Amino acid sequence: GPRNRSYSSIKFMALSTRSTVLSLYIRVFRIARAWQAQTGAASDSEAERRYIEQEARSLFRQNQPLTDPESIRRCIEECEARIEIGLHYRNPYPRATYLPPLGLATQRGRRLRAQQRLRKQAKPVYLQSHDDT
Repeated sequence: GPRNRSYSSIKFMALSTRSTVLSLYIRVFRIARAWQAQTGAASDSEAERRYIEQEARSLFRQNQPLTDPESIRRCIEECEARIEIGLHYRNPYPRATYLPPLGLATQRGRRLRAQQRLRKQAKPVYLQSHDDT
């Protein structure tokens, strides 16, 4: 009956989510394996590779018990964002410096203050897990 159908669609969602998460996990470890530090020093590359692997393991493990689809979706987005940022900046560490840049200095007074306040509140998606660690 209809009850069955909704169950199977939930099951399908869970399976497709599971495969999304697994492929992200594999992707992170592939990136780690090939990772070259910006400095070009082998010891830096090694340290950054280790960091990427440990960070991935601990964050994936930390989020494993999640069942709420919305939380899971946020974690997937966070992971994707960190991959993109890490690759773009060639930097595996999460940095608050990637917050939206402040507007032009020509903006004066209230608007600038409002913007600074917003900027303080803007917690980038890829740093959200760090609240719990």
